[in-house]
Amino acid sequence: MPPRVKEAMLRGVDSNRIIVGAYVDRDGGVCPMLAAHRNGGRVSLASFARAWDRYTGAKRPRPATRREVRTLRSLLLTGISGGDPAQPGSIAEAAARIRAERAAIAQREALIAHSMRPATGERHRASELRGRLRWSWMRPARDYEEYRDLLAAAGEQLAEQRAAELLEDRRAGHLD
Repeated sequence: MPPRVKEAMLRGVDSNRIIVGAYVDRDGGVCPMLAAHRNGGRVSLASFARAWDRYTGAKRPRPATRREVRTLRSLLLTGISGGDPAQPGSIAEAAARIRAERAAIAQREALIAHSMRPATGERHRASELRGRLRWSWMRPARDYEEYRDLLAAAGEQLAEQRAAELLEDRRAGHLD
């Protein structure tokens, strides 16, 4: 973007309510390119509009957040002053850098969460045993009260089975 357009956009950002996801809105908000256009930066850059909306994640028109406007201002100031060659001044590049940082953070958190699981030496056999009838002794419980009730029911069922076995043994003993 030419320096004169960056300067016009900076003036426009300072004097207008900036929006994302549209050129204008009903409340008088404008996109950064229209703000630049109204302040003398007459250039048509559709790629900027696409990059701005991609950076902000705009799905529908809305006011830009303070962070988004601050980022735009700092990128414009960096671009006007010559900028640091190590830090490219494009919004699309900044958006890509932020997405890469977020992906790296998510990957690190997933690795940490995975490494914190205790190693039991057991493997997960649910897919292998799913077809077998009554392969698990109890279904999962959502809270402690349900778990307690399930354990009580399992205890009663076990007691009934043992009582039935004892009755069978006694009947078999009387028949002998």
